[in-house]
Amino acid sequence: MEKITRRGLLVSGAAMAVGALGSTAAEAATGSIYLKIVSAGFIFGATGGEGVLTFNGVQYPLSLGGLSAGLTVGLAGTELVGSVNHINAPSDINGIYSKIGADLSIAGGASIQRLRNTRGVYLKLHGKQVGFMFSIDLSGLSLSLK
Repeated sequence: MEKITRRGLLVSGAAMAVGALGSTAAEAATGSIYLKIVSAGFIFGATGGEGVLTFNGVQYPLSLGGLSAGLTVGLAGTELVGSVNHINAPSDINGIYSKIGADLSIAGGASIQRLRNTRGVYLKLHGKQVGFMFSIDLSGLSLSLK
C-alpha cells in the first residue's frame, strides 16, 4: 500500500509540473490600446505617433515609429483602438510589429490591423484614417513604453 501511495504522489506531481509549464499562455492577460499615428511617404514612408496601453487597470504611455519600403504615396493620420492579447507584463508590448500587405485609404476610410511582435503579443486594432494613403510595402511598426 505504501508503494502505491508514493507512486501516486510521483505521478500526480509530474502531472502538476507539466500542467504548470503549459499554463503560461492560458494565463496571459488581455489589455486595451489606443494609438494616434501620422504617416507620410513617397516611395519610402515614415510613421510616428503615440498611444496608451491599459493593462490591469493601469495606463502606460507609448511611443511609436516606423519605416516602410515599397510603393507608398500619401499623407494620413489614423486613430486606432483595440485589444492586446497574450501579454504577461506591460514591457511585453515593446518590440517591432510587422505586416506585409496592401492598403488603400481615402479620407475617413476604415482601418483594420492585426499585428504580432516577437514576444507573441497580438494587437487587434480598428479605427478611421483621415487623408489619403496608398501602399504596397513591407512595413514595421516599433512600439515602446515611454
